[in-house]
Amino acid sequence: MLDRLKMISISKQIKLKVNRRHKMKLKNPWVIAILVFAILQFWGCQKHESHHTEHPSEVEEIEGSDFSRVILTEKAIERIGLQTTQVTEIRNSAPKLVVPYSSIIYGPEGQTWIYTSPEPRTFVRYTIEIDYIKGDHVYLKAGPPVGTTVVSVGVAELYGTEFKVGH
Repeated sequence: MLDRLKMISISKQIKLKVNRRHKMKLKNPWVIAILVFAILQFWGCQKHESHHTEHPSEVEEIEGSDFSRVILTEKAIERIGLQTTQVTEIRNSAPKLVVPYSSIIYGPEGQTWIYTSPEPRTFVRYTIEIDYIKGDHVYLKAGPPVGTTVVSVGVAELYGTEFKVGH
């Protein structure tokens, strides 16, 4: 009788182990499927992002010049809040070109420039010679022609982009 009880007990233990393995086998495919799905999602996102990386700016050297052309995306222009205006002229005893003071950028050795915009989203540094500054206006001895589009807000950001400051 003791042997029979042992056999029944062993039989029940074997059934429990088989049931546990059977249940584990049913759960494992789901766990594996979920892990595979998650890995594929992660891998897919990584691959997707690398194909759609857009650089906010491009800097091209201007052949035969010390200057470069800075080309920005629409999003970059919006992000830095870039604004433009035009060179104007006043006529006193001698005509003077006028630009906003915010358009001026000074170089490390005292050079003075403004950024012109010869094409949409394209900006080029232009050497100027200041006659005098009065309020928010700069009166020039030499500069771009009247009507030239110049940057009035975002000049420092363009300069930083051109010289890769902060990159």
